[in-house]
Amino acid sequence: MSKRDYYETLEVSRDASSAELKKAFKKKAMKFHPDRNPDDPEADAKFKEAAEAYEVLNDPQKKSAYDQFGHSGVEGMGGGGQGFNDVNINDIFGDIFGDVFGTRSSSRRSRRGSDLQYNLDLSLKEAVLGAQKKIKIPSHKSCIDCDGSGAARGSSPSVCSNCNGAGQVRLQQGFFSVQQTCSACSGSGQTIKDPCKPCRGLGATKENKTLSVNIPAGVDNGDKVRLTGEGEWEKGGQSGDLYVAIRVIDNPIFEREGKDLYLEAPIPFEISIIGGAIKIPTLEGSLSLKIPPQTQTGKIFRVKGKGAAVVRNSRRGDLLCRVIVETPSSLDRKQSKLLKEFTDSLSQSKNYPGTESFSKAADKFKE
Repeated sequence: MSKRDYYETLEVSRDASSAELKKAFKKKAMKFHPDRNPDDPEADAKFKEAAEAYEVLNDPQKKSAYDQFGHSGVEGMGGGGQGFNDVNINDIFGDIFGDVFGTRSSSRRSRRGSDLQYNLDLSLKEAVLGAQKKIKIPSHKSCIDCDGSGAARGSSPSVCSNCNGAGQVRLQQGFFSVQQTCSACSGSGQTIKDPCKPCRGLGATKENKTLSVNIPAGVDNGDKVRLTGEGEWEKGGQSGDLYVAIRVIDNPIFEREGKDLYLEAPIPFEISIIGGAIKIPTLEGSLSLKIPPQTQTGKIFRVKGKGAAVVRNSRRGDLLCRVIVETPSSLDRKQSKLLKEFTDSLSQSKNYPGTESFSKAADKFKE
């Protein structure tokens, strides 16, 4: 039975680009992959056919030979005929699917410890202005007795006989060759017959490490600071990273919204009438806020540059202060008399325009 044309197999034109070939093969591979079609010889055959077509057409030299001489032109070149049996399907899948099928790219990846996370609580001031914080984390250090080898003094690790020191073994599963971490040496490529007693063959001992974390100005809830190489230790490999996750503690005075800070401040009854000044807090200390005469509850005053910042932008937002007029309480008899004389001197319509307007609107509902 003659072979189908490779272009017909992938359903592409003869001038298809490399990207178009890749897309076409991926579509075929996902449809006819043996794992998706168990016990289906027809799907397996179509999958192999598509892989063979892609392997030839994606190689400029093989494609040129195929375009000139057809299938006979690529026999013995690792594409078509008997030569295709020697093609490494992982080379094809490594280009198309990455690590999905345990391809060669995974074998080249260096061993690396896991990334870890440390949750750090900050005050609003520390988050806005930045800070230096000390944290303690469990860690590992190289064992002094075995100098990190994991083998007892006078002995040394041996090359793993299961993987011949590669740290990985290749398993053949039908048409595929799958690479896995060696179970005998856990990927290290070495085995230890006489382990070091202090570290139990690990090569490292546990300790608590104190780290200094530089918190940049402007961090907020959910932001993370990365400490490279301070994550999980990996024997014979690279340590992971430590991510310090920020949680800003609620502040009893300030509320943060983006780059601005908000607060509410009470002002005495008399200052709201004749004006004056009050002290309000900021993250760096207190300042005097001028209150003009006849200030009503809810009035917002803006203090520029006293708000928050954001990471990578040092320009700070503003502080917005909403004032609340406080009514005097616990008046004695003399004070009450003076206040009554004062209120009797006020005109309802002139001095309380808001009250007058509300009363008129309310009266309409009586009609």
